[in-house]
Amino acid sequence: MRIIQLNEDSRKDLLENLLKRSPNHYEEYSDRVMNILNRVRKEGDQALFDYTSRFDKVQLTRDNIRVTEEEVQEAYEAVDPALLEVLRKALTNIRSYHEKQRRYSWFDSSAQGTLLGQKITPLASCGVYVPGGKAVYPSSVLMNIIPAQVAGVEQIIMTTPPGKDGKISSNTLVAAWEAGVREIYKAGGAQAIAALAFGTESIPKVDKIVGPGNIYVALAKKAVFGYVSIDSIAGPSEILVLADETANPRYVAADLLSQAEHDEMASAILVTTSRDLAERVSREVDLFVEQLSRKEIITRSLEQYGYILVAEDLNGAIDAANEIASEHLEIITRDPFYVMTKIKNAGAIFLGEYASEPLGDYFAGPNHVLPTNGTAKFFSPLSVDDFIKKSSIVYYAKEALAPIHKDIETFAKAEQLTAHANSIAVRFEQE
Repeated sequence: MRIIQLNEDSRKDLLENLLKRSPNHYEEYSDRVMNILNRVRKEGDQALFDYTSRFDKVQLTRDNIRVTEEEVQEAYEAVDPALLEVLRKALTNIRSYHEKQRRYSWFDSSAQGTLLGQKITPLASCGVYVPGGKAVYPSSVLMNIIPAQVAGVEQIIMTTPPGKDGKISSNTLVAAWEAGVREIYKAGGAQAIAALAFGTESIPKVDKIVGPGNIYVALAKKAVFGYVSIDSIAGPSEILVLADETANPRYVAADLLSQAEHDEMASAILVTTSRDLAERVSREVDLFVEQLSRKEIITRSLEQYGYILVAEDLNGAIDAANEIASEHLEIITRDPFYVMTKIKNAGAIFLGEYASEPLGDYFAGPNHVLPTNGTAKFFSPLSVDDFIKKSSIVYYAKEALAPIHKDIETFAKAEQLTAHANSIAVRFEQE
């Protein structure tokens, strides 16, 4: 991996390079995506089935687009029993974590005759998109479904592209069934996002769409935002390890590669205060790459977006981590808990040498759907909050409104909104 001394110029160059990975920089695909969205919106199932035939080489009809219980049973027979056991353990951890995020309505009354509050209501429906293709991620199935369930969403629909045999991956199907989803459709790509956003004869419209996907899916979600809500526009995966001289270089190298293997656009960055650690990690990376199954993807990822940055001191390293605002941030320093208090921008923070990023991906419980491409500066991980609505509650008795009604009228008149003022004044016109 390239080793660079961290300074203002190198940090600026790095940030500009990382931003090239954002879905916002792939507008050349937008016209194709919009054509798909518009056609599905207009033609419904006919367009959905046509695109599935063209892109997935599968002939869908209203009779076979929805996964049957027989197909689910086949999936259970095919899935590795050891994986099923792990899925159930992970599901328990994920549900337990998200139950602590649950919000409740609240009301605050006063002796003067007022009641103010906030009413929490779950969304009525949501669609969970699950990618197919190069890799299958049953962990993402759990991470997207469980917070919606905990929030109380009544209708959770899942769509995922079928394989050329017309079937869904057994691991994906079993994960969804274990998580409690009973409405699963064989549809992928921008056409599936269109179906969820606008509805077709087979797939009902939902209120929110969540889940990762390729550039077509990302741009489709961006385009339908406003017709429905979405979780985020997900970019390629990324990890930043912030380490000092106490870190184990072999652990650090292994953790960097855990994200570089996702795809050629993934980013893996080490920020360290130790030149010696930087050089040792670079050597360990080279050794690991030769052994790992996704060598070509890892190599391409590191060539484009892999960096080892050497900072003058710990404060400089922390500043860089906050500026990069990585999806995953590992802190492997002498006192990781102190460093954590200085971190302002990160999707998920992993503390110490035994809290490696895959622990969060699969098992610990916090959600692994995280902000990417620097958006951790203003976005948060997927949570129960993403599946609820908040309504403000206002009640005033006449006795509470009487002493302040002229104040409100004055405010309204200052904005030249006389109908607003009248709406208050009319209640006291007999006095």
